[in-house]
Amino acid sequence: MTISAAAAAARTTTTAAAAATTTTTTIGLTTSTTTTTIHNNIANRLPGKSLKYEKLIKQPQMQSGTTSVTGTQTDGDADANADADAYSNGDVDADGDGDAGFVDCGHLSKHFDNDHATSPDLLATTNTTIITDHSPLLPFEHTSNGFLASGIVTYKAKTNGSNYDFNSTSSATIGSSSSGNGNGSSSISNSLCHCCNLIARRCIGINVRRCVLALFAITVISIFYYTHYVGTDVFDGLIQRDTHPAPIVNCRMMNAAGKHIRDASPAPDHRSEARLRIDPKVLVFVETTYSGLGRDIAELLVYNRIKYKIEVAGKSLPVLTNLDKGRYGVIVFENLDKYLNMDKWNRELLDKYCREYSVGIVGFVSPSEETLVGAQLRDFPLFVHTNLRLRDASLNPGSSVLRLTRAGETAWGALPGDDWAVFQHNHSTYEPVEWAQRNTQEYPADSVGQVQLPLTTVLQDRGQLDGIQRVLFGSSLRFWLHRLVFLDALSYLSHGQLSLSLERMILVDIDDIFVGEKSTRLRPDDVRALIATQKIIAGMVPGFRFNLGFSGKYYHHGTREENLGDDFLLQNVQEFNWFSHMWKHQQPHLYDNLTMLTAEMQLNFAFAKEHNIPTNSGYSISPHHSGVYPAHELLYLAWKQVWNVKVTSTEEYPHLRPARLRHGFIHRNIMVLPRQTCGLFTHTMYIDRYPGGRDKLDESIQGGELFQTIVYNPINIFMTHMSNYGSDRLALYTFQSVIKFLQCWTNLKLASAPPIQLAEMYFRLHPEEVDPVWGNPCDDLRHRKIWSKNKNCDSLPKFLVIGPQKTGTTALYTFLSMHGSIASNIPSPDTFEEVQFFNGNNYYRGLDWYMDFFPADTLPNTSSPMPTTVGSPRYMFEKSATYFDGEAVPKRAHALLPHAKIVTILISPAKRAYSWYQHQRAHGDVIANNYSFYQVITASDSAPRALKDLRNRCLNPGKYAQHLEHWLAYYPAQQLHIIDGDQLRLNPIDVMNELQRFLKIQPLLDYSNHLRYDVKKGFYCQAVSEKRNKCLGKSKGRQYPQMDERSAKLLQRYYMNHNTALVKLLKKLGSRPIPQWLKDDLSTGT
Repeated sequence: MTISAAAAAARTTTTAAAAATTTTTTIGLTTSTTTTTIHNNIANRLPGKSLKYEKLIKQPQMQSGTTSVTGTQTDGDADANADADAYSNGDVDADGDGDAGFVDCGHLSKHFDNDHATSPDLLATTNTTIITDHSPLLPFEHTSNGFLASGIVTYKAKTNGSNYDFNSTSSATIGSSSSGNGNGSSSISNSLCHCCNLIARRCIGINVRRCVLALFAITVISIFYYTHYVGTDVFDGLIQRDTHPAPIVNCRMMNAAGKHIRDASPAPDHRSEARLRIDPKVLVFVETTYSGLGRDIAELLVYNRIKYKIEVAGKSLPVLTNLDKGRYGVIVFENLDKYLNMDKWNRELLDKYCREYSVGIVGFVSPSEETLVGAQLRDFPLFVHTNLRLRDASLNPGSSVLRLTRAGETAWGALPGDDWAVFQHNHSTYEPVEWAQRNTQEYPADSVGQVQLPLTTVLQDRGQLDGIQRVLFGSSLRFWLHRLVFLDALSYLSHGQLSLSLERMILVDIDDIFVGEKSTRLRPDDVRALIATQKIIAGMVPGFRFNLGFSGKYYHHGTREENLGDDFLLQNVQEFNWFSHMWKHQQPHLYDNLTMLTAEMQLNFAFAKEHNIPTNSGYSISPHHSGVYPAHELLYLAWKQVWNVKVTSTEEYPHLRPARLRHGFIHRNIMVLPRQTCGLFTHTMYIDRYPGGRDKLDESIQGGELFQTIVYNPINIFMTHMSNYGSDRLALYTFQSVIKFLQCWTNLKLASAPPIQLAEMYFRLHPEEVDPVWGNPCDDLRHRKIWSKNKNCDSLPKFLVIGPQKTGTTALYTFLSMHGSIASNIPSPDTFEEVQFFNGNNYYRGLDWYMDFFPADTLPNTSSPMPTTVGSPRYMFEKSATYFDGEAVPKRAHALLPHAKIVTILISPAKRAYSWYQHQRAHGDVIANNYSFYQVITASDSAPRALKDLRNRCLNPGKYAQHLEHWLAYYPAQQLHIIDGDQLRLNPIDVMNELQRFLKIQPLLDYSNHLRYDVKKGFYCQAVSEKRNKCLGKSKGRQYPQMDERSAKLLQRYYMNHNTALVKLLKKLGSRPIPQWLKDDLSTGT
């Protein structure tokens, strides 16, 4: 606070009477200087005189941004007369209280106790000068009751136009709104005023620096006093603004309640019998694999889970049929010219396919530097005008193409881009789907020729000319409405085979209830608005209720009014659905002890019981999605124990971005659903501070990211936060607006349901997502932040030995383990040296289970011929021979170990099949002992299941090319190393030296000093000493009876095509010579 110049005036002579008034106001943390008339009833006034309040010192030059207002006031008061007479006579202590020139706090406060705010009527009658520094915290703020003011106001007055010198000085603290809630009361004003008087007395005769320091100290003390003892409500009240944005989406076809004015006809059903002859797949022709529109088309198809194939235009056509069925339901051309100018042979072939299987074509007019005016499309009575700027798009209500998209509204404003093409036609086969208006500011009326108005930007060709239906677009997918029309075109042209469901489920989670800093939490009015908006949305979305997630530890941690908001929320607990966060909003991945984690959850559970919050939702959200993915096994266990959680959701699986790839999975019987963002985050509270401004948020709502998220996802769970519902209540604005916009522009049927019901619906729609795919947490920075620091990706394998079985993988494992810098996993109690994680049920045990086989600490390997010490670099590997032909293994392995090297061993597939059969016989397999080898490999599909399983295990792994292609779909050829199994048996030293170079192992181990051929065993063993070898067990290297000739010839024929494909693959890879056994198997003399 700042004291006026009254003390200086007291030391002056009669010249002080000519000085003007100084007024200084200090509010909260912001200081502004103000000179003003305070109140109609201030005592220091002269009867019948007009008083003017002025600056005591010389007025400085008005700076930019300063506002000045002038008015006059007239009134009288007996006390003022007495004070004025005393001052005019030069008395130092005119009021007799012993304070020379200081503030009479008691005298002033009695006038402020009745009304702390200036009446609005005062503006019209007072002579007021207001000077402000445009600080964010205004000294006066207009409300319905008048003005809010806060601070210390010191003023002087003199008569206007008379000989009176009115030098009376008074001070007042105005600290509350006109409602007078007690903050800024007279007692506080008196206390501060007396403090100011004491400081002012001490400042007389003391240098200016000390005075300024003292005043600064008083300011800090006063702020501390108001903050910690009076409360912050008065300060909060000063900055409150009524800026809650109201939804601006209005539909001509809907009333205020969100109901269509007239009953709209149901969305057309595009299904016909023709769809039974085509597959639900799209063939997309692009100019290049990097073209922008081609990428947009592919991403849109992925988002809507529509299968597709990309082909570069200009090459030969792919195979279009499979037996008597068409492979593709729709053909899409990124550039329509590529279709129109296709060579005659391919064009006739493609058109014949489209006519025979009733397949439609979608084409986009590609932008070009040349502007075309009335140019005719080749072989069609259709004309185009290009490179136009358009505005105000609308849809044709009579178009049979539209299904998802609703006609009747207009997308006002300029359309994106300046390269639009419009179509002009004069044949009944053509019908407009979308229109737009000419941008008259850009184009004169006659600049585009004699074009029909409105301009046709999307055109349907019914196929009356050549029997092929088409939908042509005059621009790309940059315009949001084209994305919807494109999906409708796929549905229409595929006869419903590519139709999307019109059902959309929406659930809005409100995280962090009771969590948040002061002034960011909910107040009673915010809760009322939440309830009111919920009722409005429920009228448009049946079953809609906000889903509130709470952390009980922070209950009543706000301001007084925010604590009332907490109470009011719990008074209306039945209005909402509820779920649990963590008690103190902790991240579960930080817990390594199950007992401690469950104890924290039990605290929140007890809080819920105490406040009648439902605990049976079966749904929970982890703060920051910690522990959900990457999975922290303790979280899943604790959730089951305390809350019986059945459903959760996360935005992190498999990654936050891109959103179109978010999926769900089930782990430990907990269904994990994909969670969506809506553009609102913890600190997104004010519309004028929204990143990119309000236009950016409205863009997301009106056809942008949020709108498209709901359109593309049948099940939508949105993440919001408590702070989004206070302050400017942006979440209420956002969801009410986007739901209205959806109803304006789509035929979607919106509804809501509890999380468990949504989860069951989701996995019925997407059963392929039940199994999780564990990724590498260290490859995503966001994942590393929510993954335990006790876990280390460095302990994961650097390479995998994938088999197949009975090719020498155990021998290779033994040879690798001889190297001091190479280490394998800890043996499994069930499968010995093989973990067998990526195939079978072990995968569902989770990443933590797998990593337990690879300790993070580096242990010395003293048993190796090349001993290592603690801290030596280790190359971890895993050998599981069942990985080679596992259908899901390459995908799973690549997700977790994308940089790992892959090592495989190949021998003659016929020999491998026979070896597996003999292996099973040696282990007492009932089927192998009761059936001959020939009977096994010739078993039919009607044979007993056990016999068929043995047949498949004998034959399927030998289809080497097929399985290698599967691995190469995920791993580049540079990471694949193929070992000739015969060479590993006959010349292991060269094989191991070559493998070391491929793996870049340092230092190299010279295996010639450590491997020795064992005559008794018939293969190489580890040389322990000069006279002793360490060989594999009795089960390895067995001598089996020779395969019968009938079986050998059958297997030669069976594997002929597979071996031929292997030769082609090896030549394509180019890094390996063709093995001799492969040449022998392909020769006729075998």
